[in-house]
Amino acid sequence: MINFDKIVNKMWKKWWKVIFKEEIYELIDPEKKPEYQTQVDKIIYRLKSENHIIAIRNGVYIVPLKEDRELNEIDLLEKYYYKFLKKFITQNVGSEYFITWKKSLEFHMKNYEIPEKIFVMNRVLNKKIMIGNYTIIFKTSTTTLNKKSLNLFSRLKKYSFPEEIYWVGFRIAWLELALFESALIENNEWVDVSLLNKSLKKYAKYFKTEVFYDLGSLKYTMSLNRLKELSKWIDVKLSEIFLDIIKKNGWLFVGESLRKM
Repeated sequence: MINFDKIVNKMWKKWWKVIFKEEIYELIDPEKKPEYQTQVDKIIYRLKSENHIIAIRNGVYIVPLKEDRELNEIDLLEKYYYKFLKKFITQNVGSEYFITWKKSLEFHMKNYEIPEKIFVMNRVLNKKIMIGNYTIIFKTSTTTLNKKSLNLFSRLKKYSFPEEIYWVGFRIAWLELALFESALIENNEWVDVSLLNKSLKKYAKYFKTEVFYDLGSLKYTMSLNRLKELSKWIDVKLSEIFLDIIKKNGWLFVGESLRKM
């Protein structure tokens, strides 16, 4: 194992970053020999006590800038939130993901505030991770075709793109997919109708309607009905497109009495 000063020097090269315990273990002993585990724990304790790292949750730390040491836990977490988010995404699903649901639509509306919950669509993982009061929700997407469950990730991922949020790179759902996902009721989440209305008003003439038709063949019945009703008061042609997609796919048509609008 390397000595403590060399460990600190290596840590300094990771300043302004989020780091996991496993990575610190690897810095200290690349082979991660089990017999060194106790020693590693002692070194991590010393790194924390001397403010070389700041613990945010068990096994998760920030390598802080000097001014970070004056921040309280809430402000520190908010400053590094998107770095935490990318770190947890990479650890759990690598590059096979995209950010979806309400926050993806808010990104398109230039709202970069930290959400209480953020949904990460991926191929295989359904899991919740808490960071302070914030929740990262990994979710899969499936539909039933010919009585068989079909994983939709590959079909949906093509409608995502790379985007930098506060100098951290993510994959974000395309505007059309973000709109459809935001109009769904997921995990008993409330649908933000005001956000849908703002998005429809802003982008009504710029949506890629062919994407709506492709997505509309999947599982978005309630989204289509909800968007059809909302767009009646914004852009009649857009409302007619949503209605046409419903009819073409034989989905259930829901009229003015649409519940849970």
